[in-house]
Amino acid sequence: MTHSFDYDSSSYNKAVIDVEDYGAKGDGSDDSEAFEKAWRVACSSSKPVTFMVANDKKYKLKPLTFQGPCKSNIKLMIEGSIEASSDRSDWDGKNQRHWLLFNEINDLEVGGGGTIDGNGNIWWQNSCKIKTSLPCRDAPTAMTFSKCKSLKVNDLSIRNSQQIHVSFERCNNVHASQLSISSPESSPNTDGIHVTGTQNINITNCVIQTGDDCISIVGGSQGVKAMSITCGPGHGISIGSLGSDNSEDYVSDVMVDTATLTGTTNGVRIKTWQGGSGYARHIIFQNINMKNVENPIIIDQNYCDSKKACNQQKSAVEVSNILYKNIKGTSASEIAIGFECSKSVPCHDIVLQDINLVKEGGGIAKSSCKNVEWTKKAQALPEPCDANY
Repeated sequence: MTHSFDYDSSSYNKAVIDVEDYGAKGDGSDDSEAFEKAWRVACSSSKPVTFMVANDKKYKLKPLTFQGPCKSNIKLMIEGSIEASSDRSDWDGKNQRHWLLFNEINDLEVGGGGTIDGNGNIWWQNSCKIKTSLPCRDAPTAMTFSKCKSLKVNDLSIRNSQQIHVSFERCNNVHASQLSISSPESSPNTDGIHVTGTQNINITNCVIQTGDDCISIVGGSQGVKAMSITCGPGHGISIGSLGSDNSEDYVSDVMVDTATLTGTTNGVRIKTWQGGSGYARHIIFQNINMKNVENPIIIDQNYCDSKKACNQQKSAVEVSNILYKNIKGTSASEIAIGFECSKSVPCHDIVLQDINLVKEGGGIAKSSCKNVEWTKKAQALPEPCDANY
């Protein structure tokens, strides 16, 4: 925040900080400066504050950082709409990865039933995944929560993000609930909820429709629980991208419980790069309903997001202690269970219990297995295949 403001010190004692009291118009003009000023007052308050974004108006914002630490607890009530600037040059010379960044704030609560609109169409049109002749560049995440502790984010509509919709980065003790997240199926890299380097996070009662993963859980995350999730369209619920750049990485203690996935590219997926090290372990997927999902259950230790083929490497992230329980529904592809594991670091302690997946429209689905040690408990359809060591 670079602006300098004069304000009445008595504002510090107000229990409610309304952005309109600091110059926000909500009329289509840029309200960034007013939000900055209001945040500085709220963050400096010696007692708990409600930061109010009133309803029935749409406030336009350039990239903005809500910086902590703050002196007291803040409740950010977004009852109206916040919309991103449509001018990509507003990010020139700044971090392209963020639109609204909440950094190093403890005991923050964000809610109010309002809308966060990333206005992402102009970014999608200029993505290298849409126009392959263009160089690939970062696009902003709509809402990033970085290094926040004891965080609550609930009852919001987040839509049309430039790239990822909501990202939790190096946070601790997070509750995210009742989020409605949506962007067109064709929008590139628009993950719904992204979790990285975060400990102890609960994600509940969310409806997510995007052009990429509904939920992506990546390196350094531990103690993640996602429950009562409705997903689709999108790329499903994904754990991984571990070991990229031959790095050491980990994810552990994850539970996805009670989810419905409809028409997604993948169902529940674990993906790791060759050449990395570390682990993905103690992961449970249970009580999941698949409807016309292309790859319902998948582990891929040979993930390669590159135009060129990735070279075979000996090292790999270890995938172990994975439970799939009570997963039912239909597969859009013939292969409903696909385990593509590393020859040098095979997947092991993979348990399939009460699985019933058939082909969409009728017929028997199949399994594909490579370098995996699995155990079947109770029913498992399709029948798990040989490991093919």
